[in-house]
Amino acid sequence: MSTAPPFTRAIGEVRPLLAARGCTIAPGHRLRTLAEVIDHLGTHGGTGVIDGTEVRVRRPAAGRTDREKFISGKNKQNAVKSMVVTDAEGRLLFRSPAESASCADITHARKLGLVRLLTEGPAVKILADAGYQGLGAQTGGRVGTPPHRKFKKNAPDWYEEMHERQRKAHSSRRIRVEHRIGHLKNWRSLARHHGRREHMTDIIQFVAGLLSHQQVATASGART
Repeated sequence: MSTAPPFTRAIGEVRPLLAARGCTIAPGHRLRTLAEVIDHLGTHGGTGVIDGTEVRVRRPAAGRTDREKFISGKNKQNAVKSMVVTDAEGRLLFRSPAESASCADITHARKLGLVRLLTEGPAVKILADAGYQGLGAQTGGRVGTPPHRKFKKNAPDWYEEMHERQRKAHSSRRIRVEHRIGHLKNWRSLARHHGRREHMTDIIQFVAGLLSHQQVATASGART
């Protein structure tokens, strides 16, 4: 018999139920897996936008064999990461389970099966940042990343202007996923989590589900 307080037990029971609901894209219509997201984008001719985000967590106890895997290569902090997917308008479609922060963004995308889904599924365009460079070649150009620099030194002025224009154009198309990540991190538990790391996947996904439901309800209210 559990000795946890009733409130704590209730949270533990409700959290996975909310996490399993997925992201709402229309009243009564939810997406729960990355495969469903790719099918949805393919059916509606949409463009997806992906980005990785990190949530700081407590440092694992001394002596644990996997202690170092939670250290982010980007921020040098103990964290878990998740991949967020929106459409081109910024509607939240998916947020992946938590992964240790030492996993590179591109490796995480591969582990989630993104390459296979794009090569074997419908013709879908995905916009991503430089952390996913390399996926374009693996998916037949279906993943678009910022343009590579062809000149490392002494680039002509015309090239610098062109490269900067292309880089800004790409950034402006994928900025909405960063805005959505900002909305997710308005939740304190997704800015920094002090609880048990094994609950992070459920927390990440139920917050995404609640936020997606809110965005659909707001859009429906605006139309009426």
